[in-house]
Amino acid sequence: MIGARWQSVHRSRMRLLKRSSARSSSSATGLSSRACRPRVSDENPLSEALFRTCKYRPDYPPNGFADVHEARDWVLGFVCWYNHEHRHSSLRYVTPRERHVGRDKEILARRHAIYTAAKQTNPRRWSGRTRNWKPVGAVCLNPEKALEAA
Repeated sequence: MIGARWQSVHRSRMRLLKRSSARSSSSATGLSSRACRPRVSDENPLSEALFRTCKYRPDYPPNGFADVHEARDWVLGFVCWYNHEHRHSSLRYVTPRERHVGRDKEILARRHAIYTAAKQTNPRRWSGRTRNWKPVGAVCLNPEKALEAA
């Protein structure tokens, strides 16, 4: 017996089968097809994270775009901001452009010097070590999955 959770097949999966065989097999098994996919949180983490960043920009239109040209113009501005101005926490708060051209090491060394000097000037202000300003190595979306695959 098929559980309630598995009583439908998504139409995109049915494309893998011939239409007639998919229809006959689904009617023979009592499965129905549906158009929307179930919510999967880790389906595409890059696009989901990027879309979340888009939505939380102050200039993101709350009611959508008037047309495709307005959407393209907005995305072009967003991509410029994201690559040249947005400081990424996973990159130790440097921009992707700064990292790409190799300026991240210089910027992070300067920040480390500033923090070290500030801690020496007023040690009571610091309860522990200063922030880690060492350049990061390779960056990936799901490091735990990369480790599992290795």
